[in-house]
Amino acid sequence: MAYHFEHSAPISMDEHVKILGDDELLDFWEESQYLDGFLQENEIQITQTMGNCERLILQELQLRFCQREQPQRVNAVR
Repeated sequence: MAYHFEHSAPISMDEHVKILGDDELLDFWEESQYLDGFLQENEIQITQTMGNCERLILQELQLRFCQREQPQRVNAVR
């Protein structure tokens, strides 16, 4: 399970997301979705960092998916 402690982590959230494995990244995304739902349900304001978390995770997942697809497309053309 992945954790990000903003004030104690020596790396940025961007770098933290890149380091995680696929399963950890998906777990992190799922946890952020759960937390977002909880915060909205209890009418708690979300900080800017929390809002960027989902965007960073989804961008990293899209990048990884595109990188995996690229070699397959090249081989299909040959």
